Amino acid sequence: MKGQGKMQQDWRDKAEGIDLSAFTYELPDERIARYPMEVRDQSKLLIYSNGLISHQRFDDLPANLPKNTLLVFNDTKVIPARAHFRKETGAVIELLLLHPELPTRIINDAMLVTDSCVWECMIGNKKRWKPGDILTTEIAVNGTPVKLQVAYHDYDQNLVLLSWDGGVPFLDLVKALGEIPLPPYLNRDTEEPDKETYQTVYAHHDGAVAAPTAGLHFTPAVFEALQKKGIKTSFLTLHVGAGTFQPIKVERVTEHRMHSEQVVFTRQLVDDLIRSLNAIVPVGTTSLRSLESLYWYGVKLFRKETTEFRIEKLYPYPFEEQELPTPSEALNAIAGYMDAENLDHIVGETEIFIFPGYRFRLCRGIITNYHQPGSTLILLVAAFVGPDWERIYSEALNNGYRFLSYGDSSLLWRSA
Repeated sequence: MKGQGKMQQDWRDKAEGIDLSAFTYELPDERIARYPMEVRDQSKLLIYSNGLISHQRFDDLPANLPKNTLLVFNDTKVIPARAHFRKETGAVIELLLLHPELPTRIINDAMLVTDSCVWECMIGNKKRWKPGDILTTEIAVNGTPVKLQVAYHDYDQNLVLLSWDGGVPFLDLVKALGEIPLPPYLNRDTEEPDKETYQTVYAHHDGAVAAPTAGLHFTPAVFEALQKKGIKTSFLTLHVGAGTFQPIKVERVTEHRMHSEQVVFTRQLVDDLIRSLNAIVPVGTTSLRSLESLYWYGVKLFRKETTEFRIEKLYPYPFEEQELPTPSEALNAIAGYMDAENLDHIVGETEIFIFPGYRFRLCRGIITNYHQPGSTLILLVAAFVGPDWERIYSEALNNGYRFLSYGDSSLLWRSA
């Protein structure tokens, strides 16, 4: 027990010694891509491998992937999660749907509810919306008028009750009512083309409030080229939350609040991963965080800690290496559990926080865009490639790359 306590103190000392100012950079406003490229796969692609950097175009990606690569995509779909309501006083209240709470927390199921539900929300102009006030509006859903009432379920926790008539699914209601919530750093209103351009071409499962933006570069032509080369693809679902844009405002990075996000894995994905160990390349930080979370779920099963899929923010860090199963053992523990329970998919929650000092378990490379200075995602990239993250970002800035959600891309390989 004494050794365990020292080990935990050692990693905490290292983590709390992280100086956030060392993970920032100067991002000129004009380098933020406020609109996408006209043709998705014509964006720039920086490739980092073995310390070397080259510059290509995104449609060159298939030629730069080994044939045994398994690309893993996040097929979440952004919902029109931002809605505005006008009170009789004229005050406008903005709601941004974050996560369902009642009658279910399972996002796919919450989209099918037909009369009422409770969601955690970000509330704009909350001081003008008091407990007991009911917001009402009437909207046309698939040509049918539907009356919607919105009230607090829990004022302090920002839980909002939405009730409507007509028996329409909540997803249809949201699509008729809301708008796509663009990232705040774009500093512009949502426009009609964003409904298409802020979705990946493979988006399938509704529930995200932000796009997995590394996937925005993929086109049917790129997928066709991947298939011709024999590169395998697989899919998971992580419903990206608004917490992805939350800046780190605390001195100790370990105290930063990581919002929990819902993730769904299929049995097929687990099999694909087992067959492709050492060749797994996630598309985007959401896919990477999901895959690493899957390993740690396998750890929990392997160690017989629990069958609940919930990965806490700092769960990975206190372990000694000899305590942990190999990636193969962890994934096979998951496969065995799913088979025993006759499960074709697992729904979990993760708030995993990846920063320098983290040891990656499943991911050999990553396709990712360029992230905000001093953000959790910069810390993740720095953990993945080490100090060379600064050189990568300097190269991108010096070569006219476009940054953030609608910006250009990179393919980063981790040292073996």
